[in-house]
Amino acid sequence: MLTFPQIDPAIVKIGPMQIRWYGLMYVVGFIISYVLVQRQIKKNHDSNLANHLENLNVTLMLSLILGGRLGYVLFYNLTYYLKNPAEILATWQGGMSFHGALLGVICGGVWFCSTRKLDFWKTADIYVVTIPLGLGFGRIGNFINGELYGRESNMPWAMIFPGGGPNPRHPSQLYEFLLEGIFLFMILWKAKDRPHPSGFMLSFFLIGYGIVRSIVENFREPDAQIGFIGVFTMGQILSVTMIVAGIIIFSLRRNQAIS
Repeated sequence: MLTFPQIDPAIVKIGPMQIRWYGLMYVVGFIISYVLVQRQIKKNHDSNLANHLENLNVTLMLSLILGGRLGYVLFYNLTYYLKNPAEILATWQGGMSFHGALLGVICGGVWFCSTRKLDFWKTADIYVVTIPLGLGFGRIGNFINGELYGRESNMPWAMIFPGGGPNPRHPSQLYEFLLEGIFLFMILWKAKDRPHPSGFMLSFFLIGYGIVRSIVENFREPDAQIGFIGVFTMGQILSVTMIVAGIIIFSLRRNQAIS
């Protein structure tokens, strides 16, 4: 059994103000995504997208936060927030859903591209390959916070989490960091340079993430307020939906001109 590293979730405290590791991980993810997106735009000589990059990034960040929060409210704790609607906007108390964030980003991207006459599919393909790194850093933030831990385990690398009871558990946040973050990024980054119809990288991401998340959910403790839905977790159900959506997009886009 490994010892869980006791890291203060707050990096700096100034009175009631705090800079937390989890928030810093989001910032790092945004910066890395920005740099990698810029690199691809320059490589593709896409001046039209470059001219809208700053405004698009702001739109996507706001869409991510809004979608992530509303996704958590709707998918994971609707009953509670129906009784306490004033807390829906209290994001500092925690509670974000990746699936909701992804849906928010897609909706924000569709809206922005349609109003600026940008090709949504090509734009999505550029951005989506950078998402896993942001996800990976977010999982490190979850680990530092001691949240979203795994199920009880007797594996030698299991840990006792502060809020997880007396028994050791899978450090599932680190599994997600490796699979959803590093592994998926490496696959997507390598695949992006191969000829493909626009929209392919988006479908590849949806399918790939859906698969690895469904696998990790077998080690992650289900949310206490939901538990299992039959034999599945909410994360697995949402991830299967992603896989289906990815297959549909691939089927619709596969006959498009290859870029």
